Amino acid sequence: MAVAITRTELDAVGLRAAAARGKDVTASRRMLALALVLEGSNRTEAARAAGMDRQTLRDWVHRYNEAGIAGLHNKPNPGAPPRKLTAEQEAAVAEWVRQGPTLEQHKVVRWRLVDLRDEIARCFDVQLHERTIGKLMARLNFSRVSVRPRHPEQDAAAQEAHKKRMARPVRKRFQRSDPSSLRQRIRPVGKAPAKMEIRAPWSP
Repeated sequence: MAVAITRTELDAVGLRAAAARGKDVTASRRMLALALVLEGSNRTEAARAAGMDRQTLRDWVHRYNEAGIAGLHNKPNPGAPPRKLTAEQEAAVAEWVRQGPTLEQHKVVRWRLVDLRDEIARCFDVQLHERTIGKLMARLNFSRVSVRPRHPEQDAAAQEAHKKRMARPVRKRFQRSDPSSLRQRIRPVGKAPAKMEIRAPWSP
């Protein structure tokens, strides 16, 4: 059912005059569509003449009935919603990521988005979605990398000593071996026989 234009302060001539004076082209187009309706044009034809469909014209009739000419202008864009974390809080989160979690306190060996979400809620009393945490990490120039976690009790000195202890017998075994035993002959497929030697670095 078509929605009637109930405002009477402007007739079709008044709407056309307002459209001619206006600097907002889109709003002027909507005024002309309403003027066509007041002049008796079919709603579909009036909408097509203004570059819109019948349903869109119906919506603008509602807006015009409620707010007059002002309702035919686009509402200003409020922009992005304000961030829930302040700049200082975001800096604190960035420092958490750089320092890494503490096993005794956080019960994890590396941060996950869900861990940061819970830590933010605990420290700042701010509830964020896990997806929002991911966007925050991207904005703070952190990339999501899956790495092998480091055991908190591993001993780097013991690991290095083990590597050196294992390397000595291997090196001695190669030094006692006959370098000629490392030489191999390889014949490439489809080519004339060719000799290729693989020599150990210590062979003459």
